[in-house]
This record gives sequence, C-alpha cells and structure tokens, in this order.
Amino acid sequence: LAGEFSSEKGHTFVGQLHKVQCMLQDVGSNLATPLSSAREAHQKRTSFSEKPVLELEQWIDSYSEQLPPLRAFILPSGGRSSAALHFSRAVCRRAERCVVPLVQAGEADPNVAKYLNRLSDYLFVLARYAAMKEGKEEKIYIKPEP
Repeated sequence: LAGEFSSEKGHTFVGQLHKVQCMLQDVGSNLATPLSSAREAHQKRTSFSEKPVLELEQWIDSYSEQLPPLRAFILPSGGRSSAALHFSRAVCRRAERCVVPLVQAGEADPNVAKYLNRLSDYLFVLARYAAMKEGKEEKIYIKPEP
C-alpha cells in the first residue's frame, strides 16, 4: 500500500520498497526453516546475510541527511504516502517483536531480527521524507493535560 501511494506521487524510493518486499519473502523463508530441525540444504538455501541490513543502514543515512532534525515526537501523518509508511513501520515493529523470541531460542538467524529492526527505522525516515517531498505537514504529539 505504501509503495502504491508513493508510486502515485512519483517518489524515487519506490524501487527500494519493491526490493524490501522481496527481502521480506526471504525473511519469511528463513523463519519457516527452523535451525534446530531443518535439513542443512534447506538452511543453506534460506540463510539470511548481513548485507541487506547494511543496505538499509545506507538508505537510512542517505534520507536522514536530507531531513530537518527531529525535535518532537510525531504522529503518523504527512499525507497518504507518509501515513502508509508509518503504518508499515508499525506492522514491522510487531513482526520484530514476534521474531526476537525465535532468534533467542536459536531457531532463526539473528540477521532477520536486525533486518526488521533497521527496516522499521528506514520506514520511519522514509515517511518523514515523503511528507517533506510532498510538502505535507507532520503532526506533532502533544501530551494531554491531566
């Protein structure tokens, strides 16, 4: 959904989102192949390297450099592309919380959890970038008075 909304706005990062979707297929393959019981051939085919994690970090740095510093908590906002990216981030965080116990139990590659962690950061930065590029305002969190 985030990719489709971003594509409609002509964002140049849509190709990266497509690559992320492909990587998430690899994440799923790794998680579906428990390290304690899968055959070695399956484990080899579904292993997950650190390379995609490093690529996400490069993307994060690239977009972060173009953004104004964050001085307050922001709410999911900033137009349809940005809001969809914020939503994607929330889904990613939920997935990360489910994967951590599998990694701790030795059933999944630690790089999978690292990838999901960095992916949520990437999606957050990208949401801010999309809002900025579209000239949309990000809504600031305001603590309600008691």
